Amino acid sequence: MLLQGDPVPSFTQYCNTDWKHYSFDMAAGRYIILLFCPSIQTETTQIALNNLASLKELRQQARIEVFIVSADRNDRDSCDLRNYEDTAFFLFDADLKVHNLFGVASDQFMWVVVDPMLRVKKILPYNQNSFETVKYFVLNAPPYQDGPIPALLLDSVLEAEFCQTLINYFNQQSPIPSGILTQNAQGKAVTTASRSFKRRYDCILKEPSLVRNLQARIIRRVVPEIKKSFQCEVTGMDRMIVSCYDSADLGCFAPHRDNTVAGARHRLFAISINLNNDFDGGDLFFPEFSARGFCPSPGGAIIFSSALLHAVRPVTAGRRYACLPFVFNEASITYAKEQDAKLSNHQARG
Repeated sequence: MLLQGDPVPSFTQYCNTDWKHYSFDMAAGRYIILLFCPSIQTETTQIALNNLASLKELRQQARIEVFIVSADRNDRDSCDLRNYEDTAFFLFDADLKVHNLFGVASDQFMWVVVDPMLRVKKILPYNQNSFETVKYFVLNAPPYQDGPIPALLLDSVLEAEFCQTLINYFNQQSPIPSGILTQNAQGKAVTTASRSFKRRYDCILKEPSLVRNLQARIIRRVVPEIKKSFQCEVTGMDRMIVSCYDSADLGCFAPHRDNTVAGARHRLFAISINLNNDFDGGDLFFPEFSARGFCPSPGGAIIFSSALLHAVRPVTAGRRYACLPFVFNEASITYAKEQDAKLSNHQARG
């Protein structure tokens, strides 16, 4: 059972999204309102939805997110939710996974408010006045902490000539639209596509000399700084790609984390190296902490924990080229294997 001030553990549940599920940790960076209910098809829930409609504008501005968490196993197939798509997401919690996590009984109505860092701020039993309390809180809460970002900024990781070599390599290949690695409600890793969520083109570095030269520079100029700043020794590197966010399609990447699914849990740190600066927009930001954007100079890098929620704002002019590897170590590989094994055993038990 979660109490006020506790962090909310990550969970995935069936939802009325296009991909039929929602990973709750993706909602960070804004205040989150959850209404727990026995069923969407009750008069009380309908009254609450009508009240929540008054917060549509805040939701459209990404200042809040709203979830209705239903315990009714029939709601997933029997409810027409098209009239409420602008009001809330609906989590179909027939197995009561989310109810049990928050300590809410299946026959209860309960409001919960979570802050941008996914910590419980308020727990309110439903009554005729409780919505106004919730509304007042989110309307008057600060939108961000606007605090420091736990990330490392380095310039001169790559020389200008090497940056241009990587850009030329990208333009000589056949880049492909970048997929989204996510998980379904059972926790299985799936690759999907959503142009509303991610618009980027990727090119895998296959030229051995380029791979060696890139690795050598990261080992010399980034790895020692990771050890110094984060007290972590990394020993491996993966996903050697060059990517492009193109203003022609407002290239961007919505808030996400880099280590939450099978095949990615070993990642300790992301390294984002800008290769050029003749573009507008495309800054990297961390919505759990601040609205401030970061855009290193060409050859410069920003290094951050793969667990941090981050996003790339749309590129509005030109093209942003970037090199985007991850680093890991033996301990993180072991951890990832253990987590994947636990998930496999859980799925086998059904």
